[in-house]
Amino acid sequence: MNHRDAGERRPGRILAIDVGAGTQDILIYEPGQTPENLVKLVLPSRTRIVGRQVAAVTRAGRPLHLDGTLMGGGASSDAIRAHLAAGLPVSATPSAARTIHNDPDRVTGLGVAVRDGEPPPGAETVTLGDLDLPALSAALAPFGVAMPETVAVAVQDHGYRPGAGNNDVRFAYLQGIIDAGGALDGLLSAEPAPEMTRMAAVTGAVPGAQVMDTGAAAVLGILEDPRVREAADTGGAVLINAGNMHTFAALVHGRRVVGLFEHHTSGISAGIVTELVARLRAGTLTNEAFRREFDGHGAALDPAYRSLGRFETVAVTGPHRGILRGLGYVEAAPHGDMMLAGPFGLVAALRRRERDGAGS
Repeated sequence: MNHRDAGERRPGRILAIDVGAGTQDILIYEPGQTPENLVKLVLPSRTRIVGRQVAAVTRAGRPLHLDGTLMGGGASSDAIRAHLAAGLPVSATPSAARTIHNDPDRVTGLGVAVRDGEPPPGAETVTLGDLDLPALSAALAPFGVAMPETVAVAVQDHGYRPGAGNNDVRFAYLQGIIDAGGALDGLLSAEPAPEMTRMAAVTGAVPGAQVMDTGAAAVLGILEDPRVREAADTGGAVLINAGNMHTFAALVHGRRVVGLFEHHTSGISAGIVTELVARLRAGTLTNEAFRREFDGHGAALDPAYRSLGRFETVAVTGPHRGILRGLGYVEAAPHGDMMLAGPFGLVAALRRRERDGAGS
């Protein structure tokens, strides 16, 4: 079945998917429908699904073949490496192999046979990719819910540039956004920067899809909470998304991001975040210091942010927001649903761009 065949199709509908390490959070936006009555799903992420599929092949003692496209790592990459560690063969198409590493020499160095064409005899094939729209369509069809024509997807993309570290590429990208004015809505695009390989894989698999960084989508979603939006529009606010694998924080004035940091959620505590927020507000959180002192992914800042406000309000969302519950932060719930911050942010960016009459 074509993923857009089932049910009624109406203009203006949006399929918004926030692809995380633990879950994929899905929203079907319907024009004129109250947000509380929209179709919403929180499902296991594709990397977890693929990880389980690969682990099943390992338990069976069979050779593994990977096809599909580049996708997020985590559980999927861990399972592939465990298969290799068990002494079992792994082959992959060139596109799928980039899930393991963007550098093909690194992939073959691990013992993966990169090949085009049919899988080796006896191998079990696992298809990689951040999205499985046919499966989603099949799940929704019995309820008469059609897949929208417009698709918007958020992924965390470390990017790739030969000779550069993944975090270096990612934070050069984010610093470049801040340097260009920090307009959050402008981060949604059907043509991602060439070095953002994961976003490019999504647009390649779903032609016409709009893609955005997960951190930016979450921040835009938090701004859908009226309390947070008012604070950001006046004195600025610090917005934090404590996700299953990563915690992303942004210094926001209006809909403009002027500073940010990102860390593994496993590496944060209430005390660490308190210090990071204070240093972000003070403008003393440099990328170099953040990596050296906190072993974080990185930080980016617009030095001119001080003239914009005091950024007194701190709002938090995400499945691990409980880590910060004792700090008195606003627990943001865009349209009453904390887990849908990313999809609501995607929809907000797309609708604002449509209202402004701008193309991608």
